[in-house]
Parts: sequence; structure tokens; C-alpha cells
Amino acid sequence: MTKNAKILLVEDERSLRMLYKQILSDDGYTVYDAKNGAEALEIIVRHHPDLAILDIRLSGEDGLELMGKIINVNDKIPIILHTAYDVWRDNFRGRIADAYIVKSSDMSELKETIKNLLQRN
Repeated sequence: MTKNAKILLVEDERSLRMLYKQILSDDGYTVYDAKNGAEALEIIVRHHPDLAILDIRLSGEDGLELMGKIINVNDKIPIILHTAYDVWRDNFRGRIADAYIVKSSDMSELKETIKNLLQRN
């Protein structure tokens, strides 16, 4: 299942959140966006997304903490850590994620990773 899949997008920068949401929606996904962990967990419980994309540097808690909370609610959901900082790649908590992608103006790696993870599940 790739198209029509439900994606949770957690990004605290509004402009990036809206951009990613538009691009992924144009690709046929239903995108639920959240600016923080509380909104993200509410979406997980209410809408049961098929995949989650988490920014690591969120205001309040970080995406790694949020990832643990999401896994406690749904340990089957694929999680992509999507961050501007490559230094988190080697963080032991980050290895729990299904994928780690450094943000780029070229969305092809993110799109391909989403497709592959959805097909795998």
C-alpha cells in the first residue's frame, strides 16, 4: 500500500511542514501534520497513520523522545527521522527508526524511502 496511505508529519517549522504536506499530498498521500509531540500522539490514536516522519529538533521534546512514545502506542508503524543535522545519525536512540534522512531541497530520497517502507509493511 503506497498511494492513499496515511502519513503523520511532525515538523515544528510551519513553512517546512506546509511544504512537505503539500508535496506528499500531491503524491496521493493523506497527510496529518503536527507541530509538536502532543499533537502527534493525538493523531496516532485518532487516525492510525501508516507511517510517521519525525523532525528530531522539536520545541519542547525532541523527535527521539516522541519516537519512543509513538512506539509505545503502535510498535508496527514505520518511522522516518527527518532532520537537518547529520550528527544524530549515530545516536543509539536514532537506530530504532526505520530510516534516517537529512533534510534536503531534493525530496526524492524522502519520497523513495516512504514508498519503500509502505510497500514493506
